[in-house]
Amino acid sequence: MTTTILWKAAGSLLAAGLLSATLFAQPTAAARYDSQIQTKVTQKLAAKSQFRNVSSSVEDGIVNLTGTVDLYQRKLDAAKLARKIAQVQGVRNLIAVAGPDVPDQQLAGKLGEKLTYVRNGYDSTFDYFALSVKDGVVTVQGDDRTGIGRDEALADIYNMPGVKDVINNISVEPVSMFDDGIRLSTARAIYRDPVLSKYAIDPAKPIRIIVENGHVTLYGMVDSNMDRTVAGMRAGQIPGAFSVENKLVVRGNPADQPGM
Repeated sequence: MTTTILWKAAGSLLAAGLLSATLFAQPTAAARYDSQIQTKVTQKLAAKSQFRNVSSSVEDGIVNLTGTVDLYQRKLDAAKLARKIAQVQGVRNLIAVAGPDVPDQQLAGKLGEKLTYVRNGYDSTFDYFALSVKDGVVTVQGDDRTGIGRDEALADIYNMPGVKDVINNISVEPVSMFDDGIRLSTARAIYRDPVLSKYAIDPAKPIRIIVENGHVTLYGMVDSNMDRTVAGMRAGQIPGAFSVENKLVVRGNPADQPGM
């Protein structure tokens, strides 16, 4: 009886060992396509001059991208190209942005101007973005009503020479007819006021009106403390608004750091 048990145990160990050897000898399902993926990635990268300094390797279906590009957008484009290839399980994007080194303050100024003057039109009143730059890494935060303004702002940042990396903290506000009603009422109350109507002349610099779940926040830059106070009063008179937070800053105050 004991001998039989020992033989059975030995047989089980032998079978387990053979199975393990077989599994290690055969590539994983993902790894079977590594060579095929590598060929396609190499061909795709070689077909575009902006990726001439980008290299790739593939392991278990994961594409590793290394090398350099001159714009942050091209780093994203290289990863997008790799993800579209059949059987790719993921992309590890280790590409460095080796474009020009732009001083942080200068880069922040260029981006601030770009975001301010590109986003014109109806929705620009209802979004707000603020950014900071540290060693070429741009952190952008804010709120957007539809996501369109967010995408436009990020596209501007991604394509700006000198940007090495981007941290995106922009939130898209929840869809709400109730909030939309408050937005329109607040905009009418502010821009129809004789003191504040001047801010509607330049569509690139409106007073930004952010509404989320009935709570109103005002952002932007105004000419005087009186303008700031009047805007807060007008927003506070809107029926249905649960609260108003006035974050408007006064032009020329060095302590203020306005967004776009």
